[in-house]
Amino acid sequence: MQKKSLIALLLLGMSSAVFAEDVAVNGQNVSVEANKTPINTAKNDAAVAQIPAGHRFAVPGSFTVAVAALNSPPLTVFSDDNKTLLGSEVDIARLVADSLGLKLNVVPTSWEDWPLGVASGKYDAAISNVTVTKARKERFDFATYRKDSLGFYVKSTSPIKAITKAEDIAGLRIIVGSGTNQESILLAWDKENQAKGLKPFTPVYTKDDAAQTLALQSGRADAFFGPNVIGAWKAALTKQTRLVGSVDGGWPKAAHIAVTVKKDGGLVQPINTALNGVIKNGDYDKVLKRWGEGVERIDSSEINPAGLGD
Repeated sequence: MQKKSLIALLLLGMSSAVFAEDVAVNGQNVSVEANKTPINTAKNDAAVAQIPAGHRFAVPGSFTVAVAALNSPPLTVFSDDNKTLLGSEVDIARLVADSLGLKLNVVPTSWEDWPLGVASGKYDAAISNVTVTKARKERFDFATYRKDSLGFYVKSTSPIKAITKAEDIAGLRIIVGSGTNQESILLAWDKENQAKGLKPFTPVYTKDDAAQTLALQSGRADAFFGPNVIGAWKAALTKQTRLVGSVDGGWPKAAHIAVTVKKDGGLVQPINTALNGVIKNGDYDKVLKRWGEGVERIDSSEINPAGLGD
């Protein structure tokens, strides 16, 4: 069997490394082996011209981007050297860097680290599945590049048939990321439920994908709620989970994922121009297609649009 990509997976308390074969995600066949080849794009002179004169990048001559350090295919996934990061987030970062005439400097980091890192100038941007929200716009600027779709996934043998509304989470133990927009949605639903006298849900916080898998498969959690593309990938790969509901990331409205930069730092406009350039020339679609994310395509990048809480 040809080794395609090392994905850490913990099942039923047993830590094992499995190599992903080609996976069909959202109707698209995805080959991690083929996706090792970078997708590059041409420099966008209009975007370059919008970079403020004398702007100081975190690393001179480079676009330094914080991405998720965990294996979260198709967003981020380690290559078979277990060091090199691949995935759609890295590909989007490369398109922006190329458009701006810069080298790409990818820095794996935790979800908790990127806000301070971007605000302090340690990173030029975060491309880590960050959703636009009203609260985040007070501290950061955003240039959108993908729709935010969230999914509820349960163990394949779970009796749960559907989770699509607030009442459905009453009494459940749900794996969710701390400080994420999906956590905000669950907390809002829980508030509604408790006002109606329904049982509260219990959030289950885990540090990595392996712990999430173990919690769900062992019965310590009833469901996982997170980015739908991640859940779809895992379900297709392992056949041990299934989708029981999806929600827009800006519930009750739609919201988008965005490149996140320092507020008023001067980079959001050139990045927005860069993104619209690759949307127009087709390189953006190449990235989404090869990672099975075409269902989350947007027609154009926006700066600081309405998001969760607006």
